[in-house]
Amino acid sequence: MEIPESDYFRTVFYTHYPAVRRKLIALVRDEAAAEDLAQEVFLRLYRNPPDDLAVIGAWLHRVLTRIAYDHLAKQSRQRALQAKQEQLMASETHPPSNEDLLLRKLDQEEIRELLEELPERDRQVLLLRYSGYSYAEIAEQLQVRPPLVGTLLHRATTRLKRFAKAQPEQYLN
Repeated sequence: MEIPESDYFRTVFYTHYPAVRRKLIALVRDEAAAEDLAQEVFLRLYRNPPDDLAVIGAWLHRVLTRIAYDHLAKQSRQRALQAKQEQLMASETHPPSNEDLLLRKLDQEEIRELLEELPERDRQVLLLRYSGYSYAEIAEQLQVRPPLVGTLLHRATTRLKRFAKAQPEQYLN
């Protein structure tokens, strides 16, 4: 059914606008945004009215709810993106010091030396996992069943810790 531009649409608008606006304010908690969203609700009514004008109140409620939820989801995505950008900007403004870089390099060398002490299979499973491989990919690389990967990782980690504790003065100084 088509709503004519004339008096009927105007009547529907003036009758339902206060309730639509009030519900939107309650949902989005921002009066300016609620007014914009209310306009969107009535624009949708104008462009694509319900077939049965007797249910216009329920139709408006359903549309305003959907529009409010879409608005809130968009705001949430924008906040997450902004937080991520701020985090990125903060990390760029404070690059690691030369001392931090040197310590990181020494740590990597110590870990490399410890890994050399491990059996080949343990070294492979740890290197694959910390290179970002999934358990399934590790299982394929090592030609083992996927449920075994967790056990292999645990055992390799335990051995690595044991080697590190056995030689603390050599690796931890």
